[in-house]
Amino acid sequence: MNWIIRSTKKVKFHTNLQKVLKPIWEDLSDYSWILTDLDFVPNEQPIPINFDEDFFLLDHQQFEQLYKSNPQVIWGIVAAVPGNIEPDTSLISKLSAEDSLVWESNHFLIQESILEIIAFDSGYTILKFKDKKISDKFKEYFQEQAVDLQKFNKKYSNRT
Repeated sequence: MNWIIRSTKKVKFHTNLQKVLKPIWEDLSDYSWILTDLDFVPNEQPIPINFDEDFFLLDHQQFEQLYKSNPQVIWGIVAAVPGNIEPDTSLISKLSAEDSLVWESNHFLIQESILEIIAFDSGYTILKFKDKKISDKFKEYFQEQAVDLQKFNKKYSNRT
């Protein structure tokens, strides 16, 4: 339930949250969002994130505003967490999309997350799911463009 997208056939750019989350957006309405280690290119619409903070905790409504504004996330970690969770902010502020652990299958940097999206240098989007139903829906939509992360690692970088 770990995928990587390299192709941009269904997405205009990496990491396009609106396109990446399109097949599963309705399944995520009960979650809050953690965003950390961000570098992004905003559109002209106002968004609830900026470059002044190390991380952001957004409720679903705030994240929906970001989602609809369609920014390009170049680097960063975006995680869906249950709305009642109080994450350890001292830990979150230290997380990095450049950590080698982001490439490990089934390793979640934010333990409370049910979904982690890692934007890696505008070239790769890694998605890790804890919910098989949502993962299967994502894979069905992206088909061959969503490559199993473990297979990708074996083929391209000898990561296991």
